[in-house]
Amino acid sequence: MAGVTPLMQQYQNIKAKHPDALLLFRVGDFYETFGKDAIKTSQILDIVLTKRSNGSAADIELAGFPHHALDTYLPKLVRAGQRVAICDQLEDPKQTKTIVKRGVTELVTPGVTLNDQILRSKSNNFLAAIHFDKDNLGIAFVDVSTGEFLTAQGNQEYIDKLIQSLNPTEVLFSKKYKQQINDWIGSRCYSFAMDDWAFQFDFAYESLTNHFKTSTLKGFGIEDIRSGITASGAILRYLSDTQHNKLEHIASISRITEDDYVWMDRFTIRNLELFQSNAPDGVSLLDVVDKTITPMGGRMLKRWLALPLKDKKKIEERHDLVSYFKSKNNLTESIIDQLSLVHDIERLVSKIATGKINPREVLALKSSLEAINRLKENLAKSKENSLIKLEGSLEPTASLEQLIVKYISEEAPIAIAKGGVINKGLNEELDDLRNLLTNGKEHLEQIQQREAERTSISSLKLAFNNVFGYYLEVRNTHKDKVPAEWVRKQTLVNAERYITEELKTYETKILGAEERILKLETEIYSEFIGQLQRYISILQYNAKVIAKIDCLVNFAIIARQYKYFRPEFTDEDIISITGGRHPVIEQQLSPDNPYVESDTHLNKESQQIIMITGPNMSGKSALLRQTALLCLLAQIGSFVPAKSLKLKLLDKIFVRVGASDNISQGESTFMVEMNETASILNNLSPQSLILLDEIGRGTSTYDGISIAWAITNFLHEHPSKPLTLFATHYHELNEMTHEFTRIKNFNVSIKEVEGRIIFMRKLVAGGSAHSFGIHVAEMAGMPKFVTHKAHAMLQKLEALRENDDTSKALKKDALQLSFFQLDDPLLENIKNDLAGIDINTLTPVEALMLLNEWKQKLGIN
Repeated sequence: MAGVTPLMQQYQNIKAKHPDALLLFRVGDFYETFGKDAIKTSQILDIVLTKRSNGSAADIELAGFPHHALDTYLPKLVRAGQRVAICDQLEDPKQTKTIVKRGVTELVTPGVTLNDQILRSKSNNFLAAIHFDKDNLGIAFVDVSTGEFLTAQGNQEYIDKLIQSLNPTEVLFSKKYKQQINDWIGSRCYSFAMDDWAFQFDFAYESLTNHFKTSTLKGFGIEDIRSGITASGAILRYLSDTQHNKLEHIASISRITEDDYVWMDRFTIRNLELFQSNAPDGVSLLDVVDKTITPMGGRMLKRWLALPLKDKKKIEERHDLVSYFKSKNNLTESIIDQLSLVHDIERLVSKIATGKINPREVLALKSSLEAINRLKENLAKSKENSLIKLEGSLEPTASLEQLIVKYISEEAPIAIAKGGVINKGLNEELDDLRNLLTNGKEHLEQIQQREAERTSISSLKLAFNNVFGYYLEVRNTHKDKVPAEWVRKQTLVNAERYITEELKTYETKILGAEERILKLETEIYSEFIGQLQRYISILQYNAKVIAKIDCLVNFAIIARQYKYFRPEFTDEDIISITGGRHPVIEQQLSPDNPYVESDTHLNKESQQIIMITGPNMSGKSALLRQTALLCLLAQIGSFVPAKSLKLKLLDKIFVRVGASDNISQGESTFMVEMNETASILNNLSPQSLILLDEIGRGTSTYDGISIAWAITNFLHEHPSKPLTLFATHYHELNEMTHEFTRIKNFNVSIKEVEGRIIFMRKLVAGGSAHSFGIHVAEMAGMPKFVTHKAHAMLQKLEALRENDDTSKALKKDALQLSFFQLDDPLLENIKNDLAGIDINTLTPVEALMLLNEWKQKLGIN
């Protein structure tokens, strides 16, 4: 382009290859952004926006920051949803007379980063890819910071559930499905459209086999899931496009098999508040049960919560270990001490694979391995078979520890450029160069002393100047003693100055020592990292074992601290809870207000469905969630907050509690409710647990009662006979127990004292005939006028219902009561005030004062 400087021409050429990314362009000691990128960058980072001439008549916006501040500013850009291309200088400016060669060395996106300031230690940072096929959908998840690579395929509901569970920060898709992704994913996470050709099966299969260096994918158990393979291949392509080519730590791929885990749709995960509360300052189940010590353990616990097991043997193996850890307090405390010294090995491994691990992180790895060895010794002392097996599964790492000790100094700094990283005695040249820097004066004195003795020149001096470096100065009285190999460089009045080959060699060494030391240390460190990479698979395996130990010890800690007990699995079709407590709510209560325990018993013979009635705020919804949470905790291997829990393994949990309008898609609360309920009814299994709360309330009373009745009827007559808890305000549903043999009525009890109610929060047999909604309104501070009027209307409606003449309640004159028809002294007083007012003489200010007085009397703010 005419008039554009070579630098700006270079920038424009590189920017053209990454139009969707903010380009951080290295210029000297700064990263610069230009044009629209600069405007965005200055706004996000709150840095100064300036302008510079680009060599033509036009100016261009400019914003930049020092290169050493990259770790401070990069996370802010990525968290703002930006893709950031980092363009570095690829050669030393001192070594070229033309413009410095530059290129993009890394493209950081929300789903692809190794930056510790962006990543959350106890959460995976998954990048996902979705492939749309005519029969089903494929999905793949990869976390480049840990090396985990997962894939699955199924219908949209299943894929949606996995997205909700694994919570990717970025989703890839084919451009032609942009509208479908926008409608489906929306703003739940950042999404990026790839070219359609990236989602081709043959291309994907070849990419995966090339990456894993295999001829087939059978060994990974994914050979038969074409859609999953296609999505996985697209992810590898994206990693390549973003300059992430060092992926040795992504050494395998695993299939998420639907049949291995309890099915929970995304609505159930949301309603149970497993990972985050639906209230702004609320507490999730994870917040309560996560006392893991290591980042790996925290991430594994989240995975266990998202994917509860259905394999009884595997679950009971976890329970056995939790039971043992719970009973051995000293052992558990010792393990906790060692775990606290273990760093995030999985993410350190990813840095080893990419060559980005710094010396201080290598030392952190060494200390982690030492702590694991001590933990391994503690486990080995146990006579418990399961612990011995666990200890034996930890791979020995003595050779790796020895390698680190051999290469890396205990006082190594964070950056290799600081020097002092490589141990003494490893490289002779490096040691000599360090000696030159630290002992240079002493060495020069040795040369001067030796040469004076050799030549018998007692007044010999050794000095330095900027013209010809180090030199020997000889007074004229001794110049006849100067050896022939000395080279004269300068003649003075009373002396002459000489240089020697030894001095020039030493000078070259000492003047270039720092630069050479840095180069040598960098080369040796790079060689060391190459040797570390041989241990990647061992480190990853040990990290998973440590994470498992962390999770199980965590379960033991909360079992001891919160008084959890071991659940029992049975072959009977039952869920039997004695003294159950809600794991989250009980932790929010003060010590003087303990959680009220409840019993819940379900079976397929006589009590398949329980209809739960009771007023709002009495705890119906909490009881529903409590039942599901106890079963879920049991099937991830945890003990549970109950005196006892017996159940047959569940394969599906459905929770329909509350709903939000989906206005963007034109769906009302009631439509969302019906969609979710329909999904439950269409996916029942014999081992399903179904929890329904207030189904049908989003429409008219009679429609709602009819729908709720029909749903309950369907569940009762379904061949699967799914165990069900149904909380409702429709007291008419209490009548179903007379018609259906396996439906039983229970209520969350209350106590009425002098017209006020006290919530007992206890589940007791029998239906409730009253909702006590007006009492709850009074407790909420509703104005007395409103609650008084509501009581009167309730009496009228109940009288009409008793006379089988409910239609009269809908008559206009029955609903529109006179404001002063209520027998209320307060309202009578206001009526008398009004009667005594002369409107013709009342001033506006007096009228306002009267209105304010009446508002205060009525309790209206």
